[in-house]
Amino acid sequence: AGAVSTLDAADLTPEQVGAAVHDLTGGGAHVSVDAIGGTASSLASLLGLRRRGRHVQVGLMAGDDARAAIAYDRVVAWELDVLGSHGMATADYPAMLELVADGRLDVGALVQRTVSLDEAVDFLVDPDATVPGITVIDRFAP
Repeated sequence: AGAVSTLDAADLTPEQVGAAVHDLTGGGAHVSVDAIGGTASSLASLLGLRRRGRHVQVGLMAGDDARAAIAYDRVVAWELDVLGSHGMATADYPAMLELVADGRLDVGALVQRTVSLDEAVDFLVDPDATVPGITVIDRFAP
């Protein structure tokens, strides 16, 4: 999707991810976005920022993560901005879907797999089924 570099963080602590991002970017990212909504991903995203960087937390964090601690020592010392975004308002969906329909917004590269309606139940309840990207449930898939 146009990334200059990538990092497999599956077996890394948030601190290791932050350090790796600093190395890859020559001092940290200007902006980080966490749309996963977990304590570890949010902390890793925050720790990967450079001084005066901006972190955007997209979507609601649920369960035990709903009141996740924030690394305020880093936020204050490095003068970071931390912003929250609920996500796209439903009123904006028609305009976004129009961009997809006429080809100006290509989301095809984000689709990692398609499952049938019969496979969907097993997929949705399997915690190990999570893969990066989008999974489409297609009632007509074989």
